[in-house]
Amino acid sequence: MAPASEEFTLSNCADEPIHLPGSIQPHGALLAFDAGLCLIAWSANAASMLGCTPALGTSYRALGLLPEALELIELVQSDMQAGAAPPAACEIVIGEAAFDCVAHAHQGRLLVEFERRALPSDAVASFAMKAHAAIDRLKRQQSTEALLNMAVQQVRQLTGFDRVMAYRFRHDDSGDVVAEARADNIEPYLDRRYPASDIPAQARRLYLINTLRIISDVAYQPVALHGRDGDAPLDLSYSVLRSVSPIHVEYLRNMGVQASMSVSIVINGRLWGMLACHHMAPLQVPYSIRMAADVLAQVVASNVQSLEARSQAARIENAAELGSRILESISQEDSVVATLDAYTASVCQVLGADALIVSQMGELIVHGALDQGLAAEIVHTLADGGDLLFQYSELADWPEPIRARLGNWVGMLAMKFDPPAQGMVVAMRLEQLEVVRWAGKPDKVIAHGPLGPRLTPRGSFDEWRETVRGKAEPWDPTALAIATQLLARITSSVAARNADIERARGELMAMLGHDLRDPLNVINMAGALIERGSSSHAIGRRIQSSSNRMQRLIGHVLDMSRINGGIGLGMAPVPTELGAIVTELVEEHGAAHPGASFQLDIAAPVTAVVDADRIVQVLANLLSNARHHGELGQEIGVRLYAAAGDAVIEVRNIGAPIEAKVADKLFDPFKHTSRNNPRNRNGVGLGLYIARQIVVGHGGSLAYEYVAPAIIFTVRVPLAGPPADGRLLR
Repeated sequence: MAPASEEFTLSNCADEPIHLPGSIQPHGALLAFDAGLCLIAWSANAASMLGCTPALGTSYRALGLLPEALELIELVQSDMQAGAAPPAACEIVIGEAAFDCVAHAHQGRLLVEFERRALPSDAVASFAMKAHAAIDRLKRQQSTEALLNMAVQQVRQLTGFDRVMAYRFRHDDSGDVVAEARADNIEPYLDRRYPASDIPAQARRLYLINTLRIISDVAYQPVALHGRDGDAPLDLSYSVLRSVSPIHVEYLRNMGVQASMSVSIVINGRLWGMLACHHMAPLQVPYSIRMAADVLAQVVASNVQSLEARSQAARIENAAELGSRILESISQEDSVVATLDAYTASVCQVLGADALIVSQMGELIVHGALDQGLAAEIVHTLADGGDLLFQYSELADWPEPIRARLGNWVGMLAMKFDPPAQGMVVAMRLEQLEVVRWAGKPDKVIAHGPLGPRLTPRGSFDEWRETVRGKAEPWDPTALAIATQLLARITSSVAARNADIERARGELMAMLGHDLRDPLNVINMAGALIERGSSSHAIGRRIQSSSNRMQRLIGHVLDMSRINGGIGLGMAPVPTELGAIVTELVEEHGAAHPGASFQLDIAAPVTAVVDADRIVQVLANLLSNARHHGELGQEIGVRLYAAAGDAVIEVRNIGAPIEAKVADKLFDPFKHTSRNNPRNRNGVGLGLYIARQIVVGHGGSLAYEYVAPAIIFTVRVPLAGPPADGRLLR
């Protein structure tokens, strides 16, 4: 025989056939009939309690039952469909004893139960008015907390129990006592937690299908059922007198409880919670009062469902509105990461996250207190596996290599909108460090009790505290629905944008094929002239000009490829005196374009940590734009100064304001407007886009504004250099 520690485990509780106890509680009697209403089973006390003589196969009419009971049996039989019928009840009096007679059908058998009742009919009837008033009070509650607090008070008033508790079950099936009404002389259980093992799986099934169960006297002696030996055991799942598990009886005794009643709160087919009633002495609650308590629980369930549905609908509506704004912004911007940066706080709020990571093509932003380096490791870890939407709720869910680095960031919800480019939004949750106030240490032990060696319920319900670590609050269905919705919107927008980029890339290749042909022809012709002996300086200038044009075109394409490939622009910032490089560049432009006039304004030296060559590239592009798009003969102004910790470069030219629809796309790549300017036939629509990427990579900004009569482009870069993450500097 196996050792007790191996043979007797929690599965003993889970495997106990509690719906087939073979006995009932002694405060009533039971008769069971087949589909033809012939007797097939009865409780051992039926003869003495009902004044009849049960015998196998006896017709229901031959048992000498009162007319009210016969009518009830016939009513239930007429309601039977597929071998089942809901319960029906009536009041009968046998001798001087009052009974609640309750009948139902299950699995082709009709069960009639006669439950003794101590209260007179007029006293029971008065509870109907109380129940109606209680229901009205429940319906007026505006929150789940207020609803449950009102429910326990009303059920206690109706039933007279010493204690009525409202449980709310958690994701792991443990239950918190969230409301309590009790006598002053008993210990409070409010805010304590009961482990999931206190209600085994088969008990949860019964709580779902039969929402009310009562034990009038925990010290009762079960009454055996008699009947046909060859038949399957009598299923008492819906019985009001069903005998309960001896393990549960011992559990209640250990708590000092002498009578109990439980009423299920079922929402969408799930055991959401329970009203649990305890009494320190035996207590028989009449059937009609119990049904009133059951109705109250159904009202609670309906109101909780409405409250939660309204809350969920509001969250989903807010998320849908947020998704629409994100979708619109992504369609107007060239960087998904930069676009989402403006919405990270809102996304955190609708998902209930403590931090948010957004990444794509080497760009990375973090909202919240999460370390930037750890965020990069998380993205790298998640990139290798998982579905487009997946989650972790505890430290043990994460791959082993990163666990030691996570600290208390253990909850994760990943939304992969562009997997090839490591494009993802990752919501993070902190460890839910909590001290659980268990109602007794949630362990069960093996003991030799009246049932032999078995797993027994705990004997102490004194408060026992446990600190829970390494787990975050799981992502609820509403959060997952919101995440699914956001992922779909971002993915579709990114897919559309990628398609546009692919089309633009094809156009670029076609443009390059055309634009490179002219300078190559010039170089070929110049080469032919040189071969014939010509030494004209004009030929040299043509070769140099054409070569520069080709270099500029190829440089733009290479920069674009580096940006799209997520490898950055390869910048190396160092302390640089900007006045010198700005002055030199303006002088070069003045010499190269004698027809253009430049005014330089540098009030004082400005030193900043920048990549000088890249800043020159930005300024050269702005000067070229000013020369090509400004009014002919008008001066181009260049100003350099320091303000608010930034180096500021302004380039202005006289001209008409840029149309709003053009200004909205000014910094987008491959602009068609760049191909339609007769004064800049060599443009391919990448200059301003690359210029802004360079400035953003320095942690700065590039902006356009119109201050009549001038168009002004303003570059701002931090004097101290780019941010530590250096997203585009690699």
